[in-house]
Amino acid sequence: MRPIRVRIGVLGLALAAGLAAPTTATAAPEAGSAAPAPTVEERRLDGEVPREILRRSGFAAVAPAFARGLGRADSYREARAVVAREGAALWRRAVDRVQGRGPARGDLSRDDDRPLYWARLGMTRELRTWEPGFGLGERQRAALLTELERTSRGQTDLRLPRGGHGGHGKGMKRVLLTGFDPFTLDRDIRISNPSGAVALALDGTVIDTPDGPARVETAVFPVRWADFAEGAVERALRPYLPRVDLFTTVSQGRVGRFDVERTNGAWRGGFPDNDNVSRTETVPVADPAAQPQWTTTTLPYAAITAADTGRFPVYDNTTVTEIPAGGTEPVVRPDGPTPGSTAREGGGGNYLSNEIAYRATLLRDRLGLHGTLPGGHVHTPVLQFGAGNADPATGAVTDPEFVRNRLDIVAQTRAIVGVAVSAAGADRG
Repeated sequence: MRPIRVRIGVLGLALAAGLAAPTTATAAPEAGSAAPAPTVEERRLDGEVPREILRRSGFAAVAPAFARGLGRADSYREARAVVAREGAALWRRAVDRVQGRGPARGDLSRDDDRPLYWARLGMTRELRTWEPGFGLGERQRAALLTELERTSRGQTDLRLPRGGHGGHGKGMKRVLLTGFDPFTLDRDIRISNPSGAVALALDGTVIDTPDGPARVETAVFPVRWADFAEGAVERALRPYLPRVDLFTTVSQGRVGRFDVERTNGAWRGGFPDNDNVSRTETVPVADPAAQPQWTTTTLPYAAITAADTGRFPVYDNTTVTEIPAGGTEPVVRPDGPTPGSTAREGGGGNYLSNEIAYRATLLRDRLGLHGTLPGGHVHTPVLQFGAGNADPATGAVTDPEFVRNRLDIVAQTRAIVGVAVSAAGADRG
């Protein structure tokens, strides 16, 4: 995921204090804990396009049904049960729709990731503005929102086959893949994120490779700086990285091409997130004193770029932007960082796609898995609307070329994962 810029053309382990849920339903409410207002992201729900997407996918009733369930809760414990149940149900419903299980409940194509995004925002807005009949403190509400985010993003539904990391032979391999929400919605509120569509299409599926079958488990992440600073990536991935055979974070990148990003940088470049918040700083992580400026992919990039995986070219992207040791100004390096330099852009830029790649690979390294666990970041092509439908002010929410492009990106990402699993297995052998 890269921000839209003219030069491109188109794109914490420590938790924040107070996020932990109370241990009982009788925790004293905090003084003045009135329901907060909807966020910038949630207020976009009032637009015509989100309402059309929800209506044409059959997801328009999700948030109202969730609100009714919350209304029946008469304690924090009951509210948390409703949140966990309905968040998980939304994820499963979205996965089932994309993978063809059950009725489509609307004429929007099944491959679309946007119903999940807008339905989740409807649920978080209902929860954020809910005024229950019992005392609900700010920390309790924050804990409920965190639970809803995690369950509705598949982060609590990662069901890996039995076995340990680094297994050999033809047994079932385990792959962890992540995607993102749509973003740059103020530029075009119709936007879909192909990485989110990939996550929904591949969750729980098995890819046959020359090295044996590979089970893929997926989750999606928000496009918000604060969630990453609060440890959302590490919290979701830490229990699973020691148990998988390969992982890849995925996001939308450049027009007309895939990129395997060789190097990730420890710098936030300030592009606004989905709440229109900017952050320009070193990526905040636990133990910053031991924080490296760069991390590297361990995906088998040579095999991936050499394989025929689909209609889009796939590149091994080695370019970074750095401040050289002893220097003061950023310099673009086509062949990766130089010793002692300070990061300003990884191969994937300095937005949240670079950051999830940096965090996931740093976690890999801090778990002692750098030499044994293939993992890194893949950028998909930008998902484009068809000719004549590019104007966000007048364009339709979907068109045949838009759907074809998304399906082709999903299929090629699946093929890339298969190549990566097979090549990694050959390397281990």
